[in-house]
Amino acid sequence: MSTDAREWRFDAAWLTLLESFGERERLTSLAFVAGQEVTFDEEERNEALRRAVVVRAVGGDPHRDLTLDEDAVTRLAEELDDPQRRAQLETGLAALALPPAAPSGVTGALHALVVSPGLAWRAFCAALLAAELAGE
Repeated sequence: MSTDAREWRFDAAWLTLLESFGERERLTSLAFVAGQEVTFDEEERNEALRRAVVVRAVGGDPHRDLTLDEDAVTRLAEELDDPQRRAQLETGLAALALPPAAPSGVTGALHALVVSPGLAWRAFCAALLAAELAGE
């Protein structure tokens, strides 16, 4: 996917995998794919992620399951929030082309992200945090 909003097509195996996920994992996975063209200043992003990891660690094991409304995610989402970035994420979501026979859980998750930009932004930031935690 690129900034010219080419469609992102899902193969059957990936759709099956997404459908096997819980709702939170579906939302974050779709938001992560849609957000590949969201641009950040690397230093700003890295500092915000470091602070989010610290907030998460204060609350217990930093590798526990992420939630979309926990302090670390909401603070990261607030810190990185920017109208241009949200627009880039919305463009990415619009470019996700699900086939007509896509599983209902995947279709529902994508619809939820499209109609709720705040949810989409938090899901994207949760995915960024999850990737950061996985890289430790």
